[in-house]
Amino acid sequence: TVINISPSLLFLSYFVVKSGKLLLNALEIMARGLKAAAIVACVSAGTSSAALVRVPISRTNTTTVTDASLAREARNQNPNPNLRGTVSLVGEPTRISVAQGELLKNNQNVGYYGSIEIGTPGQTMEVMFDTGSSNLWVPTWQGSDGKAFYDPSTSSSYGALETTTPFHIAYGSGNVSGVFCRDDVRIGDLDVHDFIFAKVSNTAGLQNWGDMPFDGVLGLGWPALSNGPGPTFLQALQQSGVLDEPVFGFYLAKNAPGQLVFGGVDPLHIASEFTWVDLSEQAWWTVQLDAVTLNGASTLNGAHKAIVDSGTSLLSGPAEDIQAIVQMIGASKMSGGYVVSCQNVPSMSFTFGGVDFTLQPEDLVLQQIGDSCVLGLQEMNVPNNPMWILGDVFMRKFYVQFDFGNARMGFALARSLSDNLV
Repeated sequence: TVINISPSLLFLSYFVVKSGKLLLNALEIMARGLKAAAIVACVSAGTSSAALVRVPISRTNTTTVTDASLAREARNQNPNPNLRGTVSLVGEPTRISVAQGELLKNNQNVGYYGSIEIGTPGQTMEVMFDTGSSNLWVPTWQGSDGKAFYDPSTSSSYGALETTTPFHIAYGSGNVSGVFCRDDVRIGDLDVHDFIFAKVSNTAGLQNWGDMPFDGVLGLGWPALSNGPGPTFLQALQQSGVLDEPVFGFYLAKNAPGQLVFGGVDPLHIASEFTWVDLSEQAWWTVQLDAVTLNGASTLNGAHKAIVDSGTSLLSGPAEDIQAIVQMIGASKMSGGYVVSCQNVPSMSFTFGGVDFTLQPEDLVLQQIGDSCVLGLQEMNVPNNPMWILGDVFMRKFYVQFDFGNARMGFALARSLSDNLV
């Protein structure tokens, strides 16, 4: 069995201030082309005891800035006593990204990861929580240091499958491969016993994978994206009956705490009522896209579907739409990203379910240096299947509730840092 995971992992960009100029470096870590290539490959190939469970999750990036005045640190100060687990995302501008328990210090919001435990006794692994894929994979020992590796020989609950089933992910920058196995998996206070996942023995194809703070990926997508044996993690959760509701929600703040919640949502992070939209497909978390509007006037017509994907950092759209935006606002392409005069940054509205979900100019800016702004936009071409991917840029503005029991998503305004501390 060959597994091609479509939108999986993340877009990671490396913004550097050097000699007064803004540069955009591809840190070559499963970056733009990786995710786009994975999507193309997939499309071408084709009784509860708890209320809510908050899962430890952190934010990572590869950004470096020199403006020390931006520095801030937010900590998990007011946990809800009714929730069984605690999640914290912390941002602070610094020259390095360092995970400190459940906290991460960094300066931008380019990728989110958190801790899980596998085996008995539990082995802690850092994984990317990715709504754009549906498999869990973690690495086994490969003769290198600096990463956490799953060691099945030390787990009393480990079990091999009766028939060896290979696991393979094709990325634009190379491949990841291994075999499927089974073991107990814990996320926060959630236990999923005898879960089938992949232990990966070869990550050599992922450029600079060793530099990233996460070890593997936990997919939160639909079964159609998983070609491996056994249920997906969401199916296993639903079958186990450990959740009051078959939902999970992401709160992704900018330079501030955030959380991933299973079994409901945390009202502390919600600033409006939810608008519910039924899925148009059950593979990616996909909705029918009625319109994309720029500055409330210009309409883009390159795609009629949108995917909400926690594993993508940017807003990724069809080339014709992105180029139309670039021309209208006078942006310049720089090392794969787009830079524009900050006074020209537009607003963008995505319409689905009869509602406009609008991102203001400040929501679209990844970083500002002087009068220049780096935009959270990226081209992505999928032959015969144009789409927008609404990544973390969108999910920071809107709290998204993923309802896998009713095949729908709920969207609400997320509370700003000034109104809310985790």
